Amino acid sequence: MDQKDKEKQEQKKFLGIYFKCCNVYGRIYKNKAGNAYEGVCPGCGRPAVVSIGEHGTSSRFFVAE
Repeated sequence: MDQKDKEKQEQKKFLGIYFKCCNVYGRIYKNKAGNAYEGVCPGCGRPAVVSIGEHGTSSRFFVAE
């Protein structure tokens, strides 16, 4: 796998988020710094940020309240 393939694979990392505010599911993607997943509610634009930490979780789906 060359560098471009690795970068492409890295860009695809996301978390599934249920946005309670609009009763919709969406995805948030890893930021360029690689220290958090960031995105907005597809309905109202409310921001969602999930930090990436050393002792985090392996969960891939979350609820934004």
